Amino acid sequence: MKYYLAIDLGASSGRHILAHTENGKLVLEEIHRFKNGFDNKNGTLCWDTERLFSEIMIGMKKCAQLGKIPESVAIDTWGVDFVLLDSEDNIIGDSVCYRDSRTNGMDVELSKIISEEDLYKKTGIQKQLFNTSYQLLSIKLNHSEYFDQAKTFLFIPEYLTFLLSGKKASEYTIASTSQLLNANSKDWDFDLIEKMGIPKEIFCPIHRPGTVVGNLTPEVKKELGYDTKVILTAAHDTASAIAALPTQEDNTLYISSGTWSLLGTESMYPLCSRDSMLANFTNEGGYDYRFRFLKNIMGLWMMQSVRREWKEEIGFGEISNMARESDITSCVDPQSNVFFAPDSMIVAVKEECKRTGQKTPETLGEIAKVIYNSLSECYATAIKQIEDITGITYSSIAIVGGGSQDSYLNELTAKASGKKVSAGPTEATALGNIIIQMMALDDICDLKSARKIIAKSFDIKYFG
Repeated sequence: MKYYLAIDLGASSGRHILAHTENGKLVLEEIHRFKNGFDNKNGTLCWDTERLFSEIMIGMKKCAQLGKIPESVAIDTWGVDFVLLDSEDNIIGDSVCYRDSRTNGMDVELSKIISEEDLYKKTGIQKQLFNTSYQLLSIKLNHSEYFDQAKTFLFIPEYLTFLLSGKKASEYTIASTSQLLNANSKDWDFDLIEKMGIPKEIFCPIHRPGTVVGNLTPEVKKELGYDTKVILTAAHDTASAIAALPTQEDNTLYISSGTWSLLGTESMYPLCSRDSMLANFTNEGGYDYRFRFLKNIMGLWMMQSVRREWKEEIGFGEISNMARESDITSCVDPQSNVFFAPDSMIVAVKEECKRTGQKTPETLGEIAKVIYNSLSECYATAIKQIEDITGITYSSIAIVGGGSQDSYLNELTAKASGKKVSAGPTEATALGNIIIQMMALDDICDLKSARKIIAKSFDIKYFG
């Protein structure tokens, strides 16, 4: 039996998902799960890449212990974050998290080099202060000595892939999140990079998702006790999730629902108009050089933060039921910077309701209801913008990822948007990672066939 291992790293957790096929259906097995999160290191928010790789090795060893040796392995993570490596492949500085404040004001600095409109025409990427472009400019202005030492730039999943395989390579979907990729050429925009004063020599050639980079290094192979092929999947987790859409319809929107809600549609070409720029839509790369024309919306991060703060241990399902029983109609803007990394999400929600003259939530159910109201209304607004920009009326929304389990949010989304909503699969990111591995190994012929297998393999729920 052939096994394929997806290592899916999110901002709050990581997991190893092993897959195989039975009777034409995909079967998933979670092998290892661990917590992730950024650390405050002397005032800077950082990722612990050493611990992440240690957890990757622990999960891969569990495969051997179970006697289920994967035919291949691939890693996906969140976007934009990276490492700089010196001549001995040591990390220069820290692996800084996108939520760190080092990018404050960098949009103003970058606009001195290139206008926001010209930048959008080149890259098609929405303005988000955590973009790689702003992070690199911050290094240029505050730690230019890093570039004197740097020999290689790698995104987090590319770096972890390098530790497994010994091969340095960049992958298209994760590179597209940087705001340094030319949307038309689908390659690094070296003209932009040079204007920013970033050495272009540190960037690796870009490969399509589904590229086999090699096998495990001798050291890793010895420690694990087996060898396997290492594949560049769609290394950006959202690109993997969208590859796993269980639909064949062209007029379907998607929401990849998790810490972030990524709402958009697939396009075979970038949409870099002034209207899409003003509406703050992005054109990120997808499998097979498709474009994910989408908006990043602050998703269940708000609910996750509230749950962490609450003094009692309580599950998301129970919180959702409390929200359902609440009749508060207050709404906030989930896109507001006050919700990006507040000291207290509960206080931030209450203060924003008070500031806008609405009823202030008091109970946990009311706070949750305000968040649900806000997300569903934000989705509906974004959908209307997509339809105005594309000239297409969409009939349905496919919600995938962990957030697709939230039936109440799905109901509110269907009601606010007036669209049919399908929910599932929940493990879309890992599934996308896996089907791209299978296509790379010629075990599935194409994306259309892969999506049919996914639709057949998992229960999909419908709302509206």
